[in-house]
Amino acid sequence: MFKVIAKATFAGAMLMAAGTGAALAEYPEKPIEVIVGYSAGGGTDVMARTTMPFIEKYLGKGASIVVKNMPGASGQIGVTKAATSEPDGYTLGTFNLPGMMARTIDRKAGYSVDSFTYLANVVNDPNVIVTSKGTGIDTLEKLISKAKAEPGAVTVGMSSLGGDDHFTLIKLQKQTNTEFTIVPFKGSAPARTAVMGGHVIMGILNVSEVAKFKDELNILGVAQAERSEFAPDVPTFKEQGLNLINGSMRGIIAPKGLPKDVEAKLINAFKQAAKDPEFLKAMKATANPVEVVTGDDFKALTKELYDLAKGVWETTPWK
Repeated sequence: MFKVIAKATFAGAMLMAAGTGAALAEYPEKPIEVIVGYSAGGGTDVMARTTMPFIEKYLGKGASIVVKNMPGASGQIGVTKAATSEPDGYTLGTFNLPGMMARTIDRKAGYSVDSFTYLANVVNDPNVIVTSKGTGIDTLEKLISKAKAEPGAVTVGMSSLGGDDHFTLIKLQKQTNTEFTIVPFKGSAPARTAVMGGHVIMGILNVSEVAKFKDELNILGVAQAERSEFAPDVPTFKEQGLNLINGSMRGIIAPKGLPKDVEAKLINAFKQAAKDPEFLKAMKATANPVEVVTGDDFKALTKELYDLAKGVWETTPWK
């Protein structure tokens, strides 16, 4: 009798393992692909390439992750590919907030806030306003004065409409009763180049994108509550009298329907990486402010920023 019961118990355990635990024991069995919806060298690409070696480390057993750039349509092509891929844990994607949610508001999109398994936000990169050294505009006060004196005369380079850069400009205009002229570029790198070359008067970028260019650019303010460790000499906008807090959050998602055990293993890898001194050192070297938010909390954050983007669209449509 004991043998019968033991065999039945063993068989049941094997069935449970086949249904829920087998993937955990085996995953990953082949290389994992992470789709970056932008060109190589931008902030999202740097985040992915800096983070993935540590996710490999904590997935263990020779895990291999390949980063693939799939630029276009302000990241929409890449994130759509990630959202519609097989939910088996072998295709992941980078995810930018608020930009990816704004794409679902100002155009037809092949995904929504419910299209993903949310793994982890990794970076919260605050916006900055910069001017070239040749403009003579080296303070926020001078910039606002010129914008008020000549409405629309100050040109602003930024990566896209409906992204964090654009939302910062909307907030700036509302709070200062000013009007600027937007010049959108295909990415932050060409926008920064345009500012440095004097083709536009100012740029709205992120702190990680200007930290290495302090000698070529005036950084007029940082849009976060406290001063950035990557630009400690630059005052926040709050210090300068503006309630201007905004930035770009960058993380990793998978298609909706990821097996729970695979999801748990990936999220655990991000949690382990977030405590790894070598990971934090590598992110600091790229001026990327780490803010790891995982699973349901990441999804809740996405919904919150979707509501924010929708509210902005309803009052100030950007297209």
